Amino acid sequence: MAYALSNTHARSNLSATLHRAAETWKTARAKRAIFDRTYNELNALDDRDLTDIGIARRDIRALAQDVANKAV
Repeated sequence: MAYALSNTHARSNLSATLHRAAETWKTARAKRAIFDRTYNELNALDDRDLTDIGIARRDIRALAQDVANKAV
């Protein structure tokens, strides 16, 4: 009986661990998609357009990361 309870508990822990891993992966993929889209859109602008909206080209990566972190 103790073995059966232990085995069930191990399966439950494995299931929970796999579920958390899947959720972490989904969140990371969503953040990466937002980062990529933001980075590519800002990077496609020329320096004049970036200056007009108050963004330096060197700040694009950090801005895209901030957007991704706040969105998800």
